[in-house]
Amino acid sequence: MQVLPHHKLRAFGVAKEMLLAVRAANIREAGLRDQAIRAATSACLNIAEGAGRVTRADKARAYAIARGEAVEAAAAVEIAAACGTASDADLERVAALANDLIAMLTGLIR
Repeated sequence: MQVLPHHKLRAFGVAKEMLLAVRAANIREAGLRDQAIRAATSACLNIAEGAGRVTRADKARAYAIARGEAVEAAAAVEIAAACGTASDADLERVAALANDLIAMLTGLIR
């Protein structure tokens, strides 16, 4: 069942894939892992919220929040990799998804 319009569904799909990649990174530091997962989850939920909003300004606000959350999740994995509590391969996967998602959200915000 598709709840979101096609172009927003793509962004939501990438956000879900990023959430799964963040979870799969198995960041060994519990607080940072929790923060990364919460931020990635929030990115998904804010994309869904934006798709449900009516006005352009409301949509843009929700997508901007989603973009910030995606950056935060990726940064948490980057910090974990730098500290040795996540792998470089996990970082590369999350960073690639984050870059794609950020580009999509930037387009939706404009």
